[in-house]
Amino acid sequence: DVEVLARDRLGAAHDAFRALADPTRRAILDLLRGGSLTSCVLAEQFGSSWPTISRHLSVLKDAGLINAEKEGQFMRYELATTVFQDVMQKLAAWTQPLSQESKQHA
Repeated sequence: DVEVLARDRLGAAHDAFRALADPTRRAILDLLRGGSLTSCVLAEQFGSSWPTISRHLSVLKDAGLINAEKEGQFMRYELATTVFQDVMQKLAAWTQPLSQESKQHA
């Protein structure tokens, strides 16, 4: 159903915006721009405790912004681009004026 898909995409965008609101999570995404990294390497980059970094990684993963794969004792993380594309489309849509018909339904 198209309505369910639209709601799912809106929920994904909401989760992504919530995840992107935190500066530590944005820093993690910046680090992952250079390629995939293990949880150990990521944790070493921050002065936070491991549980704190683990929570940030979990929020990013739940929002669909990163992928995780088990590698030995560690998890390896990399950027996931699909949700970023949805977020960019949402941001771009906000720059366009509403049509008269859309304004009447808003």
